[in-house]
Amino acid sequence: MTPTPTATPVTRAWLIHPELRAPGSSGSSGAGDRRTVTSALDEAVSLARALPFIALQGAGIVRLGRPHAGMLFGSGKVDELKELFATHEVALVLVDGHLSPIQQRNLEKVWGVKILDRTGLILEIFSHRARTREGVLQVEMAALKYQRSRLVRAWTHLERQRGGFGFVGGPGETQKEADRRAIDDQILRLGKQLEKVVKTREVNRAARIAVPFPVVALVGYTNAGKSTLFNRLTGAEVMAKDMLFATLDPTMRRMRLPTGQEVILSDTVGFISDLPTELVAAFRATLEEVLSADVIVHVRDISHPETVAQARDVDTILAALGTGEGIARLEVWNKIDRLPPDEGAALRIQAARRDDTIALSAITGEGIDGLLAAIATRAGDPRHDSVLELTHDDGRRRAWLFARGLVRDESETATGSRLSVHWTDRQQEEFARL
Repeated sequence: MTPTPTATPVTRAWLIHPELRAPGSSGSSGAGDRRTVTSALDEAVSLARALPFIALQGAGIVRLGRPHAGMLFGSGKVDELKELFATHEVALVLVDGHLSPIQQRNLEKVWGVKILDRTGLILEIFSHRARTREGVLQVEMAALKYQRSRLVRAWTHLERQRGGFGFVGGPGETQKEADRRAIDDQILRLGKQLEKVVKTREVNRAARIAVPFPVVALVGYTNAGKSTLFNRLTGAEVMAKDMLFATLDPTMRRMRLPTGQEVILSDTVGFISDLPTELVAAFRATLEEVLSADVIVHVRDISHPETVAQARDVDTILAALGTGEGIARLEVWNKIDRLPPDEGAALRIQAARRDDTIALSAITGEGIDGLLAAIATRAGDPRHDSVLELTHDDGRRRAWLFARGLVRDESETATGSRLSVHWTDRQQEEFARL
């Protein structure tokens, strides 16, 4: 008799979006006036639904006059929510915001549920989606750093399991230090493994430079349609679903443009507002592929009500990565087919008047020819070789060259180093401005 496969346990969950409202304000999301409270809640709900083992029982906005240090919410609201969660038999509460370790521990104790804040939720999604060796290692590293910062909460869980001996200083202090050392050891081990993976990627990058094919990087807010566009352009079968963070691991494919020129197209992880710092740091190495790109294609979901705010978030992250004027930029207004006819027609005219903007639909194929022509124009910037003499004090400029994969050879000199670089006029001009 064939055994019946066991289904993944489903956890009943409730999501709350804390909304800090200053006296006299009309109410805005935690990201300031850039987003409406409703859209912030909708995004948080989409995050929760990205995990298949969560059964969301409800979601709501909880307005705060001021945050309380111990439990974020006031005692009356804490009791009200406790009754709500008990009524719906909720086992997991998702808080769309940052909770301190103390706040998380206190709320779990009062409500009798497991709690994940925004950082914890995104980490869960990333751990569920990572497929490549590097992606798995990066997620695990980020999760360990997050866990290390929350050992106050983690200890209350461990104490129930271990009981503790209480030899010196009590079981809590002893176990917390032991847990911290164990996490530090794991972080060190993962760091060494990541170094090997990064070296492999650097070898691959060097091989691309030697060919060389121009690199075109697709970037954008999560669920903007990057993977659908990537599949349309390359014929690949990267997972493309209407959900946040459908793509986590970067994918690269060679693509031939209508001009006959070949380029490498890169599909990257989607960005999101308030991306946890642990993940920004962990995925910096992956996102640095964008720095070595010849063309950055910023894909926007132009049909989304918060498309302007989303574009601003993407620009902020790109600036933090260090992308500058040396990389050609294109903006794609994707999902134009989802707009009402009049609005879509107006945006098509607006995009046509701009040299760096293409309105298209990755689903229907509208506008794809225009995008390919624009990529061919920008990726075709001629490259030339130069030899640079840098002193020992030129560490920042040397790092800039290596981060963009422009260095072909390096040798030491009496005063510093001599580098052979292969770059475009635009990149050379940006380097001169450093």
